[in-house]
Amino acid sequence: MSHREIYEHFHPDEKSFVDRAWEWVERAAERHETRRTDFLDPRQAFILFTLANRHPDAAVRLDGGGSAAERKRAIIAPDYKPLEDEEMGIAVLRISSDDKKIAELDHGDYLGALLGLGIKRDKIGDLHVHEDGCDALIAEEIADFLIGHMKQAHRVDVTVSLLPLEELRESETELQESTLSVASLRLDGIASDVFRLSRAKILAPIKAGRCRVNWKSEEDPSASLRAGDVVSMKGFGRFKVIEVEGMSKSGRIRVRIGKFV
Repeated sequence: MSHREIYEHFHPDEKSFVDRAWEWVERAAERHETRRTDFLDPRQAFILFTLANRHPDAAVRLDGGGSAAERKRAIIAPDYKPLEDEEMGIAVLRISSDDKKIAELDHGDYLGALLGLGIKRDKIGDLHVHEDGCDALIAEEIADFLIGHMKQAHRVDVTVSLLPLEELRESETELQESTLSVASLRLDGIASDVFRLSRAKILAPIKAGRCRVNWKSEEDPSASLRAGDVVSMKGFGRFKVIEVEGMSKSGRIRVRIGKFV
C-alpha cells in the first residue's frame, strides 16, 4: 500500500501516529514481530485497527481491562498467531483513603495525581471513580513505581494497592443532560453554551489546539457537530452530542447534550 493511500483517510495532524501504527503492522506481517502498545485513545485504536485490516498478514487485538473500556492497549502480531493467549499487561491500581474528603475527588483529581508523578498519559487507561476511592487501570510495568510513590491525590492522603483485573470495580459514566437552543451546530457555539463561556473566550482554546472532537484535534471553530460526537476541551471538560432534536418555529436548533461529570 502506498503512503498516499495510507494517509488519504486520516487528518494531517495524525500523520505521526499513522506512521508508527503502519510500522507496527508491517513489522508484524513481514518480520513476524509481536508488539504490545501503551494505552490508545479511541481514535488511535480506530486508526490501528483500520490499518491492520488493510494488511492480510497482520492481526490486532484491543483490550482495556474493563467491559466498556474507552482507552485500550493493543497487541499487533502476524495473522497466524492466537492473540487471545497474549498478556495485555494491564493491572488495577486501587486508590483509597481513610479521609472522608476522598468522596469529593473526581476523575481529574486522580488523573492529575498520577501525571504529577511523571507518569505519561499513555501508561494510564480508564479511571473508575467511587465515593471511597478510585480503581485506575494502568500498564503493569509502572505498578511498582506507583506503589512506592503515590501518597496523595489532590492533597488527600491515600494508600494504593495492586489488584488483578477480575477485582476491578467499574463505575458507570454519568452524563448531566441538558437541552440547548442554538443557531447552528458550530463547535464554538455549542461549546460556549455547554461550558458557559462567551463565544470570544471559547475561540482561544480551540485555535490553540486544546479541543478534540472524537479524540481528533479540531482547531476550526466553525466545524459542524453531529449526534454522537464527543467533544473534549482541555481544562474545561467533555460533553457528548446525544441528539439533534430538530428545528423550533423560530428557526433555532434543539440539541440534547450530555456533560461528563
